[in-house]
Amino acid sequence: MRASLALVLLLSSTMLAGAEAPQKEFPAKLLGQALFPAATIIPAPADAPADLKVSGKFVSPGKRVEAVGSVMGTSGGRPTGLSTPFAGQPVQGFSGIRSLGNGEFLVLTDNGFGAKANSPDAMLFFHRLKADFDKGVIERLSTIFLHDPDKKIPFRIVHEGTEKRYLTGADFDPESIQPIGGKYWIGEEFGPYLIRVDADGKVEAVFETQVGGKPARSSDHYAVTTPGAPNQSVAFNVRRSKGFEGMAQSPDGRFLYPLLEGPLWDADKAAFEEVDGKAVLRVLEFDVQNEKWTGRSWFYPLEAKGNAIGDFNMIDATTGLIIERDDGEGTADKACPAGQKGPDCFHDIAKFKRVVKIEMTDANAGKPVRKIGYINLLKIADPDGKARQGTKDGVFTFPFFTIENVDVVDRASGVIVVGNDNNLPFSSSRDPKKADDDEFVLLSVKDLLDAK
Repeated sequence: MRASLALVLLLSSTMLAGAEAPQKEFPAKLLGQALFPAATIIPAPADAPADLKVSGKFVSPGKRVEAVGSVMGTSGGRPTGLSTPFAGQPVQGFSGIRSLGNGEFLVLTDNGFGAKANSPDAMLFFHRLKADFDKGVIERLSTIFLHDPDKKIPFRIVHEGTEKRYLTGADFDPESIQPIGGKYWIGEEFGPYLIRVDADGKVEAVFETQVGGKPARSSDHYAVTTPGAPNQSVAFNVRRSKGFEGMAQSPDGRFLYPLLEGPLWDADKAAFEEVDGKAVLRVLEFDVQNEKWTGRSWFYPLEAKGNAIGDFNMIDATTGLIIERDDGEGTADKACPAGQKGPDCFHDIAKFKRVVKIEMTDANAGKPVRKIGYINLLKIADPDGKARQGTKDGVFTFPFFTIENVDVVDRASGVIVVGNDNNLPFSSSRDPKKADDDEFVLLSVKDLLDAK
């Protein structure tokens, strides 16, 4: 009996040791908040085609709208107060960030208006910004427009016949950016692709994605076409808008780690990838020096089906930060009555907005990353009243629909930056009646960064 009991206890302890330990929540304190105004519009370059002087002409499904400012943007059916088309190009929609030191940040603007079909007049670019968290403002220092004069892109682009061949949101959906050795690597969602550009934004190379030696393609990949007959099928394994979202780099710049936003489709199982009943996203590994996929990957388990990730940057060689979030927006104090919608209230409030610390090592390659802990972006302490907006009763919230920027600012003191993507003019997560600004917040999270 005693031997049997000992065996049972041993087996039980082994099972518990092998199970995923519960994640620990760590505190976060607001150190500063800086705002970049929503309605920040810049002119297209002087040598850009006339079509790019006005953006947002194709936001209305199935029709062209030429009159500037004639189509009101909406968020969950609520007017946001900003209307398309725009006379110029909106700076907004930051979908990737890298801290450059001295309050400066490299940020990437999203594809334009959210889809391939509605963004052929939205230019693609990235920026160098400087944030003054004492004054609460963000200054745009420079903007670099993406272009392909050497025809490195393997498919026909919108402005194919022009000399400069500026890129648009109908060509690519850039979601993450990493500077390495004077070049810029961009993780893209339509293909998904990896794109390398020079310091002037000129495309030098486009890399197809491979997982386990096989192509990974979405329905927006140029090689995925509609079948010629109703009884024929089309095959792809990445859902639309679920290509590369976050992308980290190793501290030495040797590897890139692009992260898919949605699970891959497993055709053999006729199901999306799961591990232990949880939907999982692939973290892939790309060898920058040899310009090829290594074949290694890790799984990031989502805490709930329907969640998405927003950004990914490394802390050190084996640990990193990933934003995981739901699709809700807004706070409970401005919520609509249950089961109702309205122009001045939130009908689906934010409930899950986290920055998660993960560990990925050689030992767990091909397996799920280890989730060490997280901070809750809906529960940030603001005892010193640092917020320009968003604090109530000493608690600051970051209740945005899409939160797509996170990076370490100062590892020694435990400071990170987090930013939203305001989906201009389609998000209003602070005020249900007003288009969101872009916000950067500095957070003290030393306990999280130090956690083992």
